Amino acid sequence: MTSHAIDYRILGDFMQTVEIELDPGETVIAEAGTLNYMTGGIRFAVRMGDGSDGSLLGKLWSAGKRKLTGESVFMTHFTNEGEGKQQVAFAAPYPGNVVPVQLGEIGGRLICQKDSFLCAAYGTRIGIAFTKRMGAGFFGGEGFILQKLEGDGLVFVHAGGTLIRRELHNETLRVDTGCLVAFTEGIDYDVQLAGGLRSMLFGGEGLLLTTLSGSGTVWLQSLPFSRMAQRICEATQHARGEAGTDNE
Repeated sequence: MTSHAIDYRILGDFMQTVEIELDPGETVIAEAGTLNYMTGGIRFAVRMGDGSDGSLLGKLWSAGKRKLTGESVFMTHFTNEGEGKQQVAFAAPYPGNVVPVQLGEIGGRLICQKDSFLCAAYGTRIGIAFTKRMGAGFFGGEGFILQKLEGDGLVFVHAGGTLIRRELHNETLRVDTGCLVAFTEGIDYDVQLAGGLRSMLFGGEGLLLTTLSGSGTVWLQSLPFSRMAQRICEATQHARGEAGTDNE
């Protein structure tokens, strides 16, 4: 299925929003809860799956795959039912960058962490990709299941903090398990021990690192949401402890 040829612009420098411009009849699909604003001619509908397979069995299969990734079985479809061009904008729920990727330019497939997908041109197939190794599945930070985006159109993923794009040419890159956003085909994904016993116990970087090897493109994030949430939780507990001491 050929994806709709949507136009877009990225707004902002750090806490970014993507504004999609739709011609009459064009549609963009998005995760629930990511809408920022839309103009008067846009109509939206909540549907099961990504719409790439119109059969009931296809919709159920698509919804089932999304359930496995921990996402909602429903997606929101935004369609321009008005006259002339209309706009709809989406933003991620935490600070970071929006990454546009033209699937047709990278071989038609992108593998990404399960909560990084933001929106895509209608016609994009959103499925699942199982990690190839048990170690990556148990300890990789993303479990056995990653999201697989397939098609020939635009998709948008979200990266927390600063976005880093690296091109690998038959080489290896080791990263923190939460910092991986997405990668193209040709990249082998695994998890390995961070180093010696002393380094793992006292180095402060955890026991494991994600290892990416091969040739292709890798997108990384400097501030995974899990890391930010942990720091906020620690700061909140510390503040409560100080408040309790003051009250005594």
